Amino acid sequence: MLTKTQKTRTMKAVQKHDSDTGSASVQVALLTKQIGELTTHLRKHTKDKHSRRGLLQMVANRRSHLKYLEKSDKKEYNKVIKSLGLKK
Repeated sequence: MLTKTQKTRTMKAVQKHDSDTGSASVQVALLTKQIGELTTHLRKHTKDKHSRRGLLQMVANRRSHLKYLEKSDKKEYNKVIKSLGLKK
């Protein structure tokens, strides 16, 4: 689970304006951060099947947000991908 400071730091990196908390790029950034934390948890606790299912749901959710972002705003999509280091 992300702390409040981690969330705000992650959101600041990709926000379009100060009150931007729900755009697709912000949601992708937050999901990426959560996926990273859950991945490290699952490396330690390999038999935690419930968390693994949640991880797969988050990955699918992030993928659908990225698809939407790619269709609607290609420039923003490339910026988010580059800043989060998702693809080369």
